[in-house]
Amino acid sequence: MDLHAPTTGSGPVVVLLHGFPHTHRVWDPVLPHLDGSTVVTPDLRGFGDSPRVDGQDVATSARDVLDTVREERFDVVGIDAGAPVAVFLAAEHPERVRSLTACEAVLGGLPAHGFAAPWWFGFHQVPGLAETVLSGNERAYVDFFLDAGAPRGVPEDIREAVRAAYAAPGALRCAFQFYREMARSAEQVRGIGEVTVPAMAVGADVVGDVLERQLRPIAADLVGRRIRDCGHIVPLERPEVFGPLLRDFLAAQRSG
Repeated sequence: MDLHAPTTGSGPVVVLLHGFPHTHRVWDPVLPHLDGSTVVTPDLRGFGDSPRVDGQDVATSARDVLDTVREERFDVVGIDAGAPVAVFLAAEHPERVRSLTACEAVLGGLPAHGFAAPWWFGFHQVPGLAETVLSGNERAYVDFFLDAGAPRGVPEDIREAVRAAYAAPGALRCAFQFYREMARSAEQVRGIGEVTVPAMAVGADVVGDVLERQLRPIAADLVGRRIRDCGHIVPLERPEVFGPLLRDFLAAQRSG
C-alpha cells in the first residue's frame, strides 16, 4: 500500500515516522536542519492523508513504509508510535536500513524499566469507545496532546493541519487501531532479535532513558542522547537541538 509521503530535498534518503496524534507535519521544524538529504515524511497507515484502513500493527506498518519508500537504502527515524515501526524496520531489513534513530517511545514487548502506560492507552484500546465519546470534540482532544507534548507552543499552521486530519471522518477510529493492535505489535517486537545497524535512542523529559535501556540489550551499535528541558514531541519542542543532533548522526553513518 502506498502511503501519503511528502518528499523534499536531495541526497541520501531519510524517512521520518510520526506518532500519535501527529501527522507528517510534526517534522516541519526539523526539515531545515536536514539539508543534503532527501527527506520522506509518510503519514502512517490510517493516519493523516494515508488510506484509512485497519492493520496498524508494527509489522504491517513497516511493510507499508517499505512499499512506499522504494529506495535501495535509507535511514529511518521514528518518534512515539513511529518508533516501534522504525525499530522493526531496522531489525528485520538491515539490507535496506542504513541507520535507526528512535525517539521518545516505549517499545511494547521489551522490559519497560518501570515506565507505566498513560491513562489514554486503555481508553483508546476499547473498541468503539473513544471515537464515540470524542465525536465532535476531536480538535479539543488533539489540542490536549499537542499542548502537553509541546508546551513551548505549536506553530498554528501545524496545529490546524493536525486538528483537521483527526477531525476528518473515521480518522480517530483508524488512529486508535494502533493502540488496539498493541498486543500483536508487542509479539512482533519480541521476535525481532538483534538490531545490527547503527542506532541512536533520543529521550526527553517524558520517556527519558527508558528507550535507550530497552534497546541496549538488542542493539549492537547504540548511542543514547538526552535532550533536557524538552517535552515529548521533540521535533516541535526543540528542533534547534534535535535537528543538528540527527543531522550529525546521519552524516557519521553515511561517511562510514
